[in-house]
Amino acid sequence: MKIRYLCAVALVAAGVLAGCSSGGTTASGGAVVGVDYPRSDTDFWNAYIKYVPQFAGRFGLDLKTTNSQNDVATLTANVQTMISQGVKGVVMAPQDTAAIIPTLQQLAGKKIPVVSVDTRPDQGNVYMVVRADNRAYGEKACRFLGTKLGGRGKVVMLQGDLASINGRDRTEAFDDCMKQNFPAVTVFGEATNWDAGTAAQKLQTRLTANPDIKGVYMQSSFALSGTLQLLKQRGLLVPPSDPKHVFVVSNDGIPEELEKIRAGEMDATVSQPADLFAQYALQYVKDAIDGKKPVPGRTDHDSTIVAVRDGLMEDQLAAPLVTADGAVFGPVASVKVDDKSLWGNSKS
Repeated sequence: MKIRYLCAVALVAAGVLAGCSSGGTTASGGAVVGVDYPRSDTDFWNAYIKYVPQFAGRFGLDLKTTNSQNDVATLTANVQTMISQGVKGVVMAPQDTAAIIPTLQQLAGKKIPVVSVDTRPDQGNVYMVVRADNRAYGEKACRFLGTKLGGRGKVVMLQGDLASINGRDRTEAFDDCMKQNFPAVTVFGEATNWDAGTAAQKLQTRLTANPDIKGVYMQSSFALSGTLQLLKQRGLLVPPSDPKHVFVVSNDGIPEELEKIRAGEMDATVSQPADLFAQYALQYVKDAIDGKKPVPGRTDHDSTIVAVRDGLMEDQLAAPLVTADGAVFGPVASVKVDDKSLWGNSKS
């Protein structure tokens, strides 16, 4: 396991992960599985990259890994390589959930099962989708900000990529929740394509035009550094007790977010389970190879498998709202930032 872990870390530092196999970290003769990492430019996905080989060793799987770096053409090419290497299953996290459909059709034609992590394809079937309820992400962020603002004021939503089901789900749920529960809150939606530079530039423009903005919803931690830097430059990075404080909520639950919550520099995040994404993606691809059939309903790991459409099931993993004090916001309970169950507090 140590050999495989060092391989992942070294290649993450170099910005590539193509062709890194599991070496001596998995059981000899284990099923060969292809895993495409979607990107290595965020702390969340680098955490996922770290967890994958650990769980591959647990399940006796031999890995062939690539990194598509948020490019669907690269992902398609990587899958062709995996097919040529004789993989028995594929785990991927396609960021463009429409453009991946032909690749899924090709894999289905070759009877190679697919598990999709974090994203759900717009069409076509996979053995299992492993993600959290992304509409709940938007709902939780809305309930937190709406409550903190007393139902009035202006907030900026730094959206992800609306070509992604995740960006659409988080955006639609946040907007719907605000309109229904906090109609006096003005929401400025800014598409960022999950790009930190774009997010910072659009937030700066909004803050200049609307200096009375009191909340920021980042749909991922990609925008964390730029957001906090801008607030600091404007004298707004102050404790929550200060009237100038701008409430900031994110999605991911990376260690840095938890540290910023402790420091009072941001206020909340939704902990997206990087460790469980890796664990259950590999568990399900192994199940698929072994011929097991998934069934909807409650699981033994505090989640629910739902049939999102005919032939497509999704294991919706738990993703709690995390705050400094573990308060309740309408129907949404939060957990305290120091909760040991949060993967972002793990030292491993």
